[in-house]
Amino acid sequence: MLQAQIFIDKDEVFGSKPLYEFIVQFLLKQNIAGATAFRGVIGFGEHHQLKRPDSLFSFDEPPMLIIFIDEDEKVLNTLAALRKQVSSGFIVTSKVERFEV
Repeated sequence: MLQAQIFIDKDEVFGSKPLYEFIVQFLLKQNIAGATAFRGVIGFGEHHQLKRPDSLFSFDEPPMLIIFIDEDEKVLNTLAALRKQVSSGFIVTSKVERFEV
């Protein structure tokens, strides 16, 4: 199995909806096995500017992380289809093992 992690800013939009919402709905339409969106408390990106959206009087964009998991080929095909529509964000993939209790 393959896990994809998509890093974006919470305030980014796609059309009239938040980008994170568009991506999660896109993954649902692709019949991905599972996905979760997380709002970051603090973070920084390639420009090394610390973002603290919960600080008093902060205008920082909160970092977001969307994680999804499925079979390797399905994840790669989904990412290719997503990249045709969305160019922003940073994507990391890694092999994962399914562990059931």
